[in-house]
Amino acid sequence: MATVELRFSALPEHVRTARLVAAAVARRAGVDEAVLDEVRLAVGEACTRAVGLHQNAGITSPVKVLLIEEEKQFSIEVGDEAPRFAPGDRAPGEDPDVDAEEDEMGLAVISGLVDDVEVTAGEHGGQIRMTWPTTPHAVAPLS
Repeated sequence: MATVELRFSALPEHVRTARLVAAAVARRAGVDEAVLDEVRLAVGEACTRAVGLHQNAGITSPVKVLLIEEEKQFSIEVGDEAPRFAPGDRAPGEDPDVDAEEDEMGLAVISGLVDDVEVTAGEHGGQIRMTWPTTPHAVAPLS
């Protein structure tokens, strides 16, 4: 299992870099060329969501992206450190309607782009894991 880890400051301008890195690693892992645009869009949406959660919660730690190449699949995990609360247990000053709407929209877009999505969240942050099948091929080394 080969893994590439990317960490970036929770700033919107870094999302593009995460998308480009994800697409390059996905291509190298054997994700079908026809799906690479979906990989880029899904990673962009997940990273934008994580950046927004960090900024809204005032979290200064970086957003974490893991790009994991396994035998017959390629996975991307986008993690944030924004705590999630049960309904009614919102942090002071948060607008639950706005946050929930934005969150649901982002997750709907990701679910529309990726067949295999797993979302987890808790008091220490959340993670979106997206998985695509790969086809084995001869891979030229990155230069």
